[in-house]
Amino acid sequence: MRGTAITARVGLALGVAVAVCFVTGLISHFIQHPQPWFFWPTRPVWLYRLTQGLHVISGIAAIPLIVVKLWSVWPKLFERPVIGGFVRQLERASILVLVGAMLFQLSTGIMNIAQWYAFEFFFTTSHYAMAYVAAGAVLVHIAVKLPVIRRALGEPLEQPSGELPGVPGLSRGLTRRTVLRGTWLAVAVATVATAGQTVPLLRKVSVLAPRTGQGPQGVPVNRSAIAAGVLRTARSPQYRLTVTDGAVSRAFTLEDLQAMPQVTHRLPIACVEGWSVDAEWTGAVLADLLATVGASPDSDVRMISLEPPGPYSRTTLPARHVRDSQTLIALRLNGEALDLDHGYPCRLIAPTRPGVLQTKWLSRIEVVP
Repeated sequence: MRGTAITARVGLALGVAVAVCFVTGLISHFIQHPQPWFFWPTRPVWLYRLTQGLHVISGIAAIPLIVVKLWSVWPKLFERPVIGGFVRQLERASILVLVGAMLFQLSTGIMNIAQWYAFEFFFTTSHYAMAYVAAGAVLVHIAVKLPVIRRALGEPLEQPSGELPGVPGLSRGLTRRTVLRGTWLAVAVATVATAGQTVPLLRKVSVLAPRTGQGPQGVPVNRSAIAAGVLRTARSPQYRLTVTDGAVSRAFTLEDLQAMPQVTHRLPIACVEGWSVDAEWTGAVLADLLATVGASPDSDVRMISLEPPGPYSRTTLPARHVRDSQTLIALRLNGEALDLDHGYPCRLIAPTRPGVLQTKWLSRIEVVP
């Protein structure tokens, strides 16, 4: 049962999961760190919800797959000669890199969606860099083992029936097909138990999902106002939202923002941890707000939070999102004034953007020259 027939079939499924995880992870990275060549549309509004949901779901599905794959090859790792010649040492080293990179990616990814940062390094940078190591190791492994993989995929799953060799009267129990069925079942259970944070229909049965969809006003909270250190400034009577375009600047009180034409859109908010939820957001259209200072909606815009300087206290919104009619400076959520933990007095909400870039507790909006 630990033969290549099992290893190759599980490895094929693992390769698909890794490919999906890698591609969707790159999409998320380039949305957060855009390059001149990268394009990310504003429609459909659920697109980031789909790609990042697939990223986390495929990563979780890969966990039972890599466990079974390691189980199937474990004895071969200790075959003699343990050291061997240069070619064997090189193969062993490549396998070590592959296994180490995969375990690092999956374990830190799980810790991230649970927001348990027991490590001291910055997750985003390390996870992104190691993704290339893991992907490269997978490609090298496939290239080296391709003849073996082709031969193994052609092996039948059925094993000869009868007694086990050397053990008269003892019939065979588990079969290769049973092992594979158990693997697919484990993948299905792991997926269903966690995918509810992305797929609303599974929310009640996803008992291991880090985010249940519950929170103030029916939306989960990743970073609270207390954690962000904005309790006093967000509640201050002197609060103003400043909008600037070069030398032209205008300060808006909360009442000024409420007096502007208000629109409501139902948009999903989706976070890099994989959770997402639909909500009704009400506020002023960003393009209308920029028009009050004579700014063109065809420029990138910098969003600055009341939060002290940090990795996401300042974000840049691309022009295609700036001019989208569904990009709002939101004042209300699901029919109620924004909860403090959701960005009161106002926040950005734009279609197909990661939640970490939907800046909360806005204090300043600047047109990028």
